[in-house]
Amino acid sequence: MTIAFVEPGTRDRLRREGDAYVAPSGRRFPIVDGIARFVDDDNYARNFGMQWNLFAATQIDDGSHSHSADRFWTESGWTPAMLAGKTVLEVGSGAGRFTNIVLRQSEALLASIDYSNAVKANLATNGALAGDRLTLAQASIYELPFADEAFDFVFCFGVLQHTPDFRAAVRCLFDKLKPGGRLAIDFYPIKGWWTKCHAKYLLRPLAKKLPHPLLLKIIRGYAPGAVALYRLLDRLGLHALTRFIPICDFRAFPAGLSAQQRREWIILDTFDMFSPEFDNPQRIETVARWLEQAGAVIDWADFVTVCGGRAAVVRARKPG
Repeated sequence: MTIAFVEPGTRDRLRREGDAYVAPSGRRFPIVDGIARFVDDDNYARNFGMQWNLFAATQIDDGSHSHSADRFWTESGWTPAMLAGKTVLEVGSGAGRFTNIVLRQSEALLASIDYSNAVKANLATNGALAGDRLTLAQASIYELPFADEAFDFVFCFGVLQHTPDFRAAVRCLFDKLKPGGRLAIDFYPIKGWWTKCHAKYLLRPLAKKLPHPLLLKIIRGYAPGAVALYRLLDRLGLHALTRFIPICDFRAFPAGLSAQQRREWIILDTFDMFSPEFDNPQRIETVARWLEQAGAVIDWADFVTVCGGRAAVVRARKPG
């Protein structure tokens, strides 16, 4: 059973005609490589399309770690039993690390979207797992191709800080919940005045303007030296200075990674620091207030400890 697409804006149900979904208005949405496309590839998330097609398998759980599963279940607060037979919406799938967990570890019906061409990597990774339980599309968080109040569960991990209008994006997620439905989101937090006193925010104005292949090449070149310096400062008890090194914090990476896996994960996360068009951290209490103003009941608004680190998480319900 797949989840029906609707035309963004009108909410009219689409019908499939050959290689497209067609609205009653005649508007057509092409199916490319087996995936419904509601947006063009040339958008503010194109860096993620490149990123997740190059690093398609890097964060997928394998025999060496269960990082994605640990993060998904801990941050959402859900269980496989809760999702059994329910409709779930994932917004911002990337290469499908959490798509993989939902399909393998629950019996949910999953609709998954990404704004970038990362959906191609997701299908390659998870298409064979899904049967008819996965509905996959390339679409915008602001114009989701699904009916309002269509989902029992909605989650959005690692995405909201990279949207141009964080508050509007949160409202779009909430609108898709059925009465009684549950929402789980995470995001980059503002912890204090020092949050943006960091190499990421100091260098991003330049780094995000570089051609993405060039940026990736630069990161691959300096990463070994940056990692060595990071470790040295850590050993000397000068960890506060590591925030000025243009490399991701790799201390919470899964312990079972091989040296090659660790290198690739570091390069991936560092590219993820510098390449996005938008990076808008928020205070946890602000995001919770926005959801309350939209009509949500807040179940959790705080940090959670997961995979050796701390994530800013808000969980909410739609009354009913």
